[in-house]
Amino acid sequence: MSNVQQETFEIIAKQAKIDIATITPESTLKELGVASLDAIEVIFDLEEHFDVQLPNEDADFDNGTVGQLVAAVERQIATKKADS
Repeated sequence: MSNVQQETFEIIAKQAKIDIATITPESTLKELGVASLDAIEVIFDLEEHFDVQLPNEDADFDNGTVGQLVAAVERQIATKKADS
C-alpha cells in the first residue's frame, strides 16, 4: 500500500468516523456511508493534506472508488513534481 493510499484511507476513516479496515480500493464513498457534504470535506482534506487541487471530474461520489480517488491524488502529486 502506498503512502498516498494509506493517508487517503486515514482521512476518509476520520471524516466518515469508520474503521480504516473497512475501506478497500474498490469501496465507493457512498458505500462507506460518506454523505455528500462529508465527501466534499474529504476532498478538501485531501487537497490540503497533499497540497494539490483535485479536478471536479475526479470526485465521483456515487460511482467513483477510493482507488480512483487515490489515483487522482497521485496524478496531481506527479503533475506538481513535474512542474517544479
